[in-house]
Order: sequence, then structure tokens, then C-alpha cells
Amino acid sequence: MFLINHPPYMKIKLPFFAISCLWVLCSVLFTSCNNAKSENQPSAENTTSKKDSLKEAKVTAFDTTDYNTRMEALKNGDTSARWKLKTPYPLAGALLPYKRIIAFYGNLYSKRMGILGEIPKDQMFKKLKEEVAAWQKADSTTEAIPALHYIAITAQGKPGNGGKYRLRMPFKQIDTVISWAKEINAIVFLDVQIGQSTVKDEVSTLVDYLKLPNVHLGIDPEFAMKDGRVPGTKIGTLSATEINDAIDILSKLVRENNLPPKVLVVHRFTQGMLTDYQNIKTTPEVQIVINMDGFGGKELKRSSFHLAAYREPVQFVGFKLFYKNDNHGDATMFTPEEVLQFKPRPIYIQYQ
Repeated sequence: MFLINHPPYMKIKLPFFAISCLWVLCSVLFTSCNNAKSENQPSAENTTSKKDSLKEAKVTAFDTTDYNTRMEALKNGDTSARWKLKTPYPLAGALLPYKRIIAFYGNLYSKRMGILGEIPKDQMFKKLKEEVAAWQKADSTTEAIPALHYIAITAQGKPGNGGKYRLRMPFKQIDTVISWAKEINAIVFLDVQIGQSTVKDEVSTLVDYLKLPNVHLGIDPEFAMKDGRVPGTKIGTLSATEINDAIDILSKLVRENNLPPKVLVVHRFTQGMLTDYQNIKTTPEVQIVINMDGFGGKELKRSSFHLAAYREPVQFVGFKLFYKNDNHGDATMFTPEEVLQFKPRPIYIQYQ
């Protein structure tokens, strides 16, 4: 900015009348400007009122009544005090209990680990959409959404690199699954079988993917070996402390990256697979699903669900269905209508 000073010889003498008119004109302009300013800028009273309104809107954005009603519906008439859980309300954008997740499970390197990877992509998509539609028809009160549940770290029968009896899938495979999910507007789960490693070490390798809003986590205690045994020779186990390690990682990611809550699926079909369940912590950032993933006849699966999910509640429950192992001999796979009779109702359904 340049300041120009007029030289002395440029002084102008004005008559008194002109000076008076000039003074009146300035007064009018000053008053008009003040009025315009007051019209465009709310008063302190209006500002406070609007702030209060915004604060009220922010507080009431989460409908606790609707959430409580949906959670009560999941109990499905259970009259025991067992499922009167005191867990924190989730952060905004939570999937559960508003959606029922219908997931296809597997690994792209194997046709034996599940429907995801067993059949061609387009055929798999068609089948998944049919299952989602079946669940939506069975329960119209809860939106059914598709998911791809990919085993990103698989237990191994040999030590492998690092001697941990686990194999981490290449990132390009995970990228493929995530790109597939986008095609059908599905969410993704990355599943971890730790072998002789730790939950913290293995989940930490996936944090860049878990930063994505639509990517969630699964943990399989069946293949967590504590006594040096080879995975698959004995059913493994995880403690609440180890599950809490995963919850801590997920909670931190959600807070630091302003994400909606993550869903953590923990597989279980025996009580021994998960110890001191009552010490598993619940946070607004993570929604925990205990997924009954045993196979067999209906009575056996119902009994396993009662032992592994109903008797030791954490937050939500899931149920796994096997296209082959549940349909064996005279046995037939549960229908959506039959699964919805369970107490509590599963909110996560997995197909292998």
C-alpha cells in the first residue's frame, strides 16, 4: 500500500455551507453502514440462540431410543438378565444393530477355505446377492448388506519365514478383494489366524487397510497356538487381553482418522477358544461380534451357539453357515428364518 501526502500548496478552502453538507452526508453514510452491519450480523442474543440450537441438534443426532429398541429386538424375547448388557453407545455411522451383515468367507488362493475363492467372482457375486435378498425377506426390519470376509493371514502347518506358523497374504490380494467389494457396494473383513504369533503383531500389519471406512477385522482363536503346537492339531485359544489388544488398535484408528466404528468379529465354537470373556472391553469405536462358527447338524450347532455365544455375552452375536459341512448326509443347513429364532438373534451371518 502506498501513502500519498498532498503538498502544502494543494490545500483547498471550502465555504461553511459545503462543510455542513459534507458533515450531514458523512453522518448519513455512517448510520447506514452501521444499520447494514447490524442487519448482516446477528445480535449476541441471536448468536447464542443459534449456538444452543446447534448444540441441541448435535446432542440429539444419535437416537438412543431407536438404538435401544433395536437392541431389545435382538434379544428376541429372552427374559433372562444375561443379555441386559451395559455397553457404551457407538459413535456415529455404526453398522450395528442397524444392518445385518451377510458375509462370504474364504481366501483367493484356496478353493477349500470358503465360498470366497471357491467359485468365479461373478458367480460368487450372484450367490451373495441371493443370500442378502433371502435375509432381507426373512427380516424386513433390518437392512441386510453384503460383505467379503477375506482370510488375510492364514495359519500354516510349517514354521515359514519367522517361524510363526502363519502366512501373510500379499497386499495385492487384499487390494483385489477391496476392489471386488466396491463393485457390489460391500464391506470387507480382514481375518487373522495368528499361529504362534500375537494378535498385536499381526493386526498391526493391516492398519493401512483398517484406516479405510469400509474395512473391518476378524480374529480366529482356533488357530492361536500357545503351547508350541502346530495349528490344526489342536483347537487354539485367545484371552480377553489379546482381544483387547485388537480393540485398542481399532479404537485408536477410529479416533485418529475420524472413522465410523469398526466391527470386530471373533470366531468361537467352544468355550475354551475364548477365555475370561467378561474382561473384553467395549468402546464406542468398536462393535464386537462373537461368531459361532462350528459346523455340523442343527442340534449340534444350536448347542454350540448356546455355549459359545448365548451363555457368555459380550455385545453382538454372529452365526456361520457351511454350504458343504452343514449339508451332509441327512443334515441340512439352517434357513434364515430358523436362525432368526435364536436368542439373541445373530446380526452377522457368515457363509463358508
